[in-house]
Amino acid sequence: MFTTLISVAQLQALQANGTPLAVFDCTFDLMNPSKGHVQYVEQHIAGAQHADLDQHLATHDAGKRVNSGRHPLPQREVFASWLQSVGMNQDTQVVVYDRNGMNYCGRLWWMLKWCGHDAVAVLDGGLQAWVAAGGTVVSNQDNTPKEAVHESGNFELHEPLLKLVDTATVSTRLNSDAQTLVDARSATRYRGEAEPFDPVAGHIPGALNRPFNSNLNAQGFFKSADELRAEFAILLGNAKPETVVHHCGSGVSAVPNILAMEVAGLGRTGLYAGSWSEWCNTPGLPCEKS
Repeated sequence: MFTTLISVAQLQALQANGTPLAVFDCTFDLMNPSKGHVQYVEQHIAGAQHADLDQHLATHDAGKRVNSGRHPLPQREVFASWLQSVGMNQDTQVVVYDRNGMNYCGRLWWMLKWCGHDAVAVLDGGLQAWVAAGGTVVSNQDNTPKEAVHESGNFELHEPLLKLVDTATVSTRLNSDAQTLVDARSATRYRGEAEPFDPVAGHIPGALNRPFNSNLNAQGFFKSADELRAEFAILLGNAKPETVVHHCGSGVSAVPNILAMEVAGLGRTGLYAGSWSEWCNTPGLPCEKS
């Protein structure tokens, strides 16, 4: 079972030996939300389905969401229903990828853990690594449910394997040793020098900054466990890893930091899914610039 990262060679081996497998292409573009599906159709790993951030991995239906912000999480039951509709089973090994520096696919990785499914891994290096290694791709083909018929899967919800943290908890624990906030946005957004998406610039008081792409090496792969562990040790200082709660703009790009800490052997840490987009829109909460 693969639970964090999976290499191109390992995925090819799973395909070859007939392991129950589901591959999801999570390509997305915040500035052009329809572009992700277009890119998926243009080229994707053979057999992969598209999981769209706006359509499948978030909901703006107030009756079906668990938080607010720009990309609210759907309730676990709502998400489980979608997983069943695309053929997910209890014994399925899931592999997720994108062509965006393993940013958006992390959302699906996290959500499956949140639903109690541990057998999910991020394809290290993304689509670029797959293509470079000669992996099989298809073009002008759509495997999403609207275009293809899928036998309903037997996926069931289990106890969450990762921790979801809400605004009230983050607010209550500000300036407490019980909580160490890590903000995955760019340094300019963290400092409040630019804010392309949300109405207020800045960050949650006391939050540390580690841009999500800091976890990758120059070749576009995750850094080694030793490298990641050393970098998080510098970032956290005396703070304990188990107190860490990750966030970003809308709960998406925080996930690579969560994955990186697990790869580094630092355990499974929390996610504030509402993130800055919920925080800065909640009356009475402090916002900081630096």
